Amino acid sequence: MTQTETTEPEASSLSKAETAYRWIRKCIADQTFEPGHKLVLAQIALELDTSVVPVREAIRRLEADGLVTFERNVGARVAMVDQSSYVQSMEAVAILEAAATAQALAFLSEDDLAEADAINERMRDLLEDFDPTEFTRLNHEFHAALFRRCPNERLHNLVAVEWDRLAHLRNSTFSFVPERARGSVDEHSRIVALIRAAASAEEIERVVRNHRSTTLASYQEAHARTPDTPVTTGIIDREEDKP
Repeated sequence: MTQTETTEPEASSLSKAETAYRWIRKCIADQTFEPGHKLVLAQIALELDTSVVPVREAIRRLEADGLVTFERNVGARVAMVDQSSYVQSMEAVAILEAAATAQALAFLSEDDLAEADAINERMRDLLEDFDPTEFTRLNHEFHAALFRRCPNERLHNLVAVEWDRLAHLRNSTFSFVPERARGSVDEHSRIVALIRAAASAEEIERVVRNHRSTTLASYQEAHARTPDTPVTTGIIDREEDKP
């Protein structure tokens, strides 16, 4: 995620623990590290040219985020996919993203809204030859364009964590509910129109939250018709790899 001006701190200014945290989190988000992947501290430290200590700290943070699990005598691994976690993350994104968008309203420019419109048009173009993964990526870009000016840094970080968790749990919600895509694009247009019409922060927050909640409801209906096969992976780790 980005800060108010969508800039990330330079890598050289980050602590070793923060660098390890971001690197592992990215590997989880892009599924380089899939559910159940064993996180061997020594190997990660070697990859990042650091000691095990900052890697251990990073893994503890990721455990707090819900992206990593740790068991004594088993070790650290990427958290497994489960239905309840996905639903909870979708609910959290609906609340957090809506609040961040509402807080950003006073700082949005016409350029920001034009960018959101352009992204949404790219999403609309995809409806004819649907690519759910690209559609999901653009969906994130659209929402980021509307809330990135939010002055609350903590909200940015919370949305980032939930987005990463969703990417870990499901490559794309729209893979399961492609029929939801057209409605999502239309709702995007309505959100931007409401912002241009100077709708209140309360209304924008409500509309954005309902928009995300509707996608979740569509997914839950699809899941009820065709439940997922649970993911199970056995991982054994060494004693020295415990955080």
